[in-house]
Amino acid sequence: MGRELNRLSAVSVKKLAPGKYADGGGLWLYKREDGGGQWVLRVTVHGRRREMGLGPIADISLKDARDDATKWRAVTRQNLDPIKERERLKREAAKRLHLLKEIAEDAFESRKAELKEDGVAGRWFSPLEIHILPKLGKVPVSEIDQTDIRDVLSPIWHKKAETARKALNRLSICLKHAAALGLEVDIQATEKARALLGQQRHKATNIPAMPWREVPAFYGTLSDGTVTHLALRLLILTGVRSGPLRFLHDSQINGDVWTIPGEAMKGRKDKTPDFRVPLSDEALEVIKQARQLSRDGFLFPSVKRGVVSDMTMSRLMERAKMAARPHGFRSSLRDWIAEATDTPHDVAETTLGHIVGGAVERAYRRTDFLEQRRTLLARWAKHVTGQTGQVIQLVKE
Repeated sequence: MGRELNRLSAVSVKKLAPGKYADGGGLWLYKREDGGGQWVLRVTVHGRRREMGLGPIADISLKDARDDATKWRAVTRQNLDPIKERERLKREAAKRLHLLKEIAEDAFESRKAELKEDGVAGRWFSPLEIHILPKLGKVPVSEIDQTDIRDVLSPIWHKKAETARKALNRLSICLKHAAALGLEVDIQATEKARALLGQQRHKATNIPAMPWREVPAFYGTLSDGTVTHLALRLLILTGVRSGPLRFLHDSQINGDVWTIPGEAMKGRKDKTPDFRVPLSDEALEVIKQARQLSRDGFLFPSVKRGVVSDMTMSRLMERAKMAARPHGFRSSLRDWIAEATDTPHDVAETTLGHIVGGAVERAYRRTDFLEQRRTLLARWAKHVTGQTGQVIQLVKE
């Protein structure tokens, strides 16, 4: 029987002429004219003859072919079709080999419509790209467990608590996305990792803000007419967030009113109305200068492509050895409103684009306090440009 199962030799495999040669036990060598050949296993399943290719002789040695033949004959004895079983195993292996990087990119793509500007600012993806994917990106998503996640996040868990929290949140979304694709993943891995990482010691701190009395002096230094200086000036004058400002398009300005699309406002949903920003004379002058530097209608373009970044404006203040950052000017404005004016709460909060009141109250309120805010921001512009005046009182509509 041994001779019947091992009729060929490694030497004969190389020297045999074209034709079909049996090694025994259903293993055959199909030799071609060009010297190459193919291993084939013949089996009978459910009364039907099947021929299963095992690979070319250039890649599969005689010994490996015999080992494969033994394995698949055992499968046949279980009344399973070895060809179908091999395909099933391949499909399962493919599920396990989806890399986290691929899943993360697919998850991001499927969520772009939910993100501001389709996620072009990169804030959704960047926690993954910076802190997760460099170490776990090439790991099959099915193999990622809580210890992997703990090890990759532990260096920033306390030092960069908010960033680590975002990274863990994004990774959880990716694992759920993989599960929705039918992949075998542990969707509880992130919560288990959170338990392993423990309570974060770091407490979130507010973005440093410049005291409102110091704003005029800083505003005066923004005088060179560059995109960065003009962007910071308009940011200070309007009190808007940096996102809408950086993506300010000329088409959004009508006279002395800048209309920010509702979807560009932080925390807003698709049905949120647009937000109108009254522009003071000083703000209009800044816009006039910015138009001369605009590209494709965007008033604050970056040097190469796209628009000016948050980092560009922040670095200007950082290089000046300031603790304050651009976003903090919203706090400067709010403090000024509280301390130097007698502005009603609703008007003050609306000036910063905050949602005021509950859903029912907002449904019945038909004003956005545009005229009151126009007066308020005109007064703020006078303060910012170094002009002084008396405390003002605004009457709520």
